[in-house]
Amino acid sequence: MTALLSQTWFIALMSITLISAVLAAVHHAEVIAHKTGEPYGTLVLSISVTIIEVSLIISMMLTGHEGSQFIARDAVFATVMIVINGVIGLCIFMGGLTHHEMTFRNEGTNSALAVLTALATFILVMPTVTISTPGPDFTKSQLAFAGIASFALYIAFIFFQTVSHRDYYLPKTEDKTTDSNVHAIKPSNLKTAVSAVLLILSLITVVGLAELLSPAIERGVAAAGAPKTIVGIAIALLVLLPEGFAAVRAAKANRLQSSLNLALGSALASIGLTIPTVAAIAIIFNLPLSLGISELNMTLMYLSFFIGALTLAIGRTTLLQGIVHLIIFFEYLFLSLVP
Repeated sequence: MTALLSQTWFIALMSITLISAVLAAVHHAEVIAHKTGEPYGTLVLSISVTIIEVSLIISMMLTGHEGSQFIARDAVFATVMIVINGVIGLCIFMGGLTHHEMTFRNEGTNSALAVLTALATFILVMPTVTISTPGPDFTKSQLAFAGIASFALYIAFIFFQTVSHRDYYLPKTEDKTTDSNVHAIKPSNLKTAVSAVLLILSLITVVGLAELLSPAIERGVAAAGAPKTIVGIAIALLVLLPEGFAAVRAAKANRLQSSLNLALGSALASIGLTIPTVAAIAIIFNLPLSLGISELNMTLMYLSFFIGALTLAIGRTTLLQGIVHLIIFFEYLFLSLVP
């Protein structure tokens, strides 16, 4: 009883420290974002969060526990579902409560969603329809090609976002007057440099604490008799905390463009950077890796993309769209527990 109580207090303390580190990471990332401007600032946080996800997935793959070959699949799929439905839905809902209707540049968001749909299909759907191997798996050559293709597509998107069509990811002119950050004094070079260092330290802390908590998460899922896919969902929720918090804050401040840049950027980085890294580790160390999702999850994913395309089509959102995305998100969580 005493040991159980001590473990509970340890998990609670680690969780509080983890949340504190996440909030610190968000703050320092926002300082850098304010200095560099859109869309570079959101890109900093997207890549930083992906580093957390990659480290967690690889550490759990290397342990070789039962079901470790599915961790990457579950975490990446969960990231896509959480971002498209949970984060975007919550941003539109919270922003809609205050501002009723919000606007954004649909040229950029539609492009991001198109790339995300292609990436998710390459990685999560193709393994189930290829015939070179039985089951939802790639051969090594297929896995290598999928990793290279995903990375190439992500780099192409980053070039599009930051160089050739950067204006697609900037707030509309009429929205800038409502953004209190536009006219604020940019942080100094010294403050930005300090924030960059502290951001790295915060992310290292998040990675370390998340790795400490991951065995407890696995034990909790096993004790509850829940499906092992819940572990992947828990990892995705952990690593998306910084971006989710920052995205909701931006939406409440009527900066939905920043929210969508953050949300879609994290989902793109989750596949475009995580999968190539995980694929390389699996090939080099000859680790099993299964990426194909079930028909149920395919249905949920393409429903999410379809509704997401409708939401992002006209460049305006209302409270109802946020509710639709959130209901789909709760449906996903429920069917993950009761498939």
